Amino acid sequence: MYNSDMPTRAQLPTNGQLVRSTLIALVSASVILVTVILPAEYAIDPTGVGRALGLTEMGEIKAQLEQEAKEDEARAQALASKPVVQKTVVSTTAVEDNSASTAEWKDRVLISLKPGQGAEVKLVMQEGQVAQFQWTAKGGPVNFDTHGDGNGQSISYEKGRGVPNAEGELVAAFTGNHGWFFRNRNDKTVMVILKTNGEYAEVKRVL
Repeated sequence: MYNSDMPTRAQLPTNGQLVRSTLIALVSASVILVTVILPAEYAIDPTGVGRALGLTEMGEIKAQLEQEAKEDEARAQALASKPVVQKTVVSTTAVEDNSASTAEWKDRVLISLKPGQGAEVKLVMQEGQVAQFQWTAKGGPVNFDTHGDGNGQSISYEKGRGVPNAEGELVAAFTGNHGWFFRNRNDKTVMVILKTNGEYAEVKRVL
């Protein structure tokens, strides 16, 4: 049985058309690679277009985060291989300082905000649980609202306008989702780096 919908030879593209389409696709892919992917992922911007669009800064931040992660891993390995020395008397101050220097963040969230854009990140927490946090806005300050909701309840912990960074502890007033809403009111893209640690089941991007 023959298929009556088979194209005729005249309907098939010529070799020249296929070559032209392939070349156009290669050129388009190369342009996207140089102007978008390389600046955004690796901070490589040979044309300058990536920096004008705010993509190069995004790549620089990603590279910085990757370097910090490698340093944290190396520090953890060094501490694990360090021999334990038994002491008769231990200074309380020394113990506290050591704990502070070796503390590591459990989660890091990278949030890219275009002008006017908002985003929300929440921690799933039980009532009374405590989480430590630190966030920094790269590229300009942001507006923020630290709040919680769940089981028909809601609470606002703190709000701020034009804030470049913040850190502290978040104590869950009730069981539910507790976290931050960020809004970029600048005229260029801003990157918010949020680091968290402590007592929570998971961290999730809501918006």
